[in-house]
Amino acid sequence: MLHREGYSVDAASDGGHALACLNEKNYDLIISDIKMPRVSGFELLKHVRETAPETVMIMITAFSSTEEAVDAMKQGAYDYITKPFKNEEIRLIVRNALERRTLRRESKQGKDLGVRRRTFGNLIGQSPPMQELYDLIEKVADTRVNVLITGESGTGKEVVAKAIHYNSDRRDMPFIPINCGAIPENLLESELFGHEKGSFTGAVSQKPGLFEVANLGTLFLDEIGELPPMMQVKLLRVIQEREFRRVGGTKNIRCDVRVIAATNKDLEGEVKIGAFREDLFYRLNVIRIELPSLRERREDIPLLVQHLYTKLTGREGFQIEETAMRRLLEYRWPGNIRELENVIERCVVLGASEKLTAECLPLPLQATPASGGEALSTEIPDSGFDLDAYLGNIEQEILHKALEKTGGVRKKAAELLGISFRSMRYRLAKFGISPDDDE
Repeated sequence: MLHREGYSVDAASDGGHALACLNEKNYDLIISDIKMPRVSGFELLKHVRETAPETVMIMITAFSSTEEAVDAMKQGAYDYITKPFKNEEIRLIVRNALERRTLRRESKQGKDLGVRRRTFGNLIGQSPPMQELYDLIEKVADTRVNVLITGESGTGKEVVAKAIHYNSDRRDMPFIPINCGAIPENLLESELFGHEKGSFTGAVSQKPGLFEVANLGTLFLDEIGELPPMMQVKLLRVIQEREFRRVGGTKNIRCDVRVIAATNKDLEGEVKIGAFREDLFYRLNVIRIELPSLRERREDIPLLVQHLYTKLTGREGFQIEETAMRRLLEYRWPGNIRELENVIERCVVLGASEKLTAECLPLPLQATPASGGEALSTEIPDSGFDLDAYLGNIEQEILHKALEKTGGVRKKAAELLGISFRSMRYRLAKFGISPDDDE
């Protein structure tokens, strides 16, 4: 079958024979059983990782032994196929695997960007992290691999997903976003897969699901970490089999949908505690795009301010007072670009139509030390301010500083602040802070 697809294929009778073949030539891709005489699939995988790291490996396993396959992916396998398998499934996985190999090779070689780009689609910024992001989007867009976008709230995960879609060969087909945490669990299955008439109370007519609507296009699963366990199982099956059934239906429906998922959660941590399926994580995490926070690319703030002002008013040439710009650059921006947009909109509404001054900034930004040693202001401006937001920003600043001081270890940070570990976890979750916890 692979010969008919145009690939040059060598066959090995077992792991020992495969090692002999590897000593004579290089291979782009290896499909290997896990349980074999003399040399097992795991031993072959280890040898390939050490001697030919660019070679992609796909493992074959019995349906009842998927834990072994997940272990193989942890050790560096690209994907796994369960027996009995379908030819179409192998074609798709092989094509995706070879596309990923090309992507990784080009990424390693690098690419001269020349003049730094200021924009890419609706993304704004010319800092090094944004240049790397633009480059990665270009490389991944025309492949069919699944993408997992991670980053803090407000960093623009959906904007990146759209940039991938509209720079791909699927650009003329639907881009369908869904927030997995915003739909009640009892309605989510119907929303994703559709339902037949009469399948449950209120199902007065047949309804196609979002996988049908997005066929040949892209389905963006935002807040994937909020997906209930039962839906994780169903989503895994759709990604593996490329088919699904409507609620109450008996017919399998084929679909060709690219899945882009996003989360501000630590999915590896969720896998460790059993809150997220390990096999689904590896299916989604084929290409990871980690978005930088706004404080990690402060040099983009002037460009973003001008862009947001033009977006809100339709005019260009917004002037920014030096003190105001200094406060914008020194603020931590826990809400990232979404918070910056709210600040600029507030300034425009309050009359800063030609020039942004420090006085029109919200109180949390006015309280940001402009010279490193000022105390927090307790003055209340005539226009008033949002006390909860102000106190929330102070709390976030303290949490970040405690985590920095303790190297990201939450338990030590909680002790430093005199609060319980449970309280620390709650506060971090409330603000969407995901520290690197070495425990």
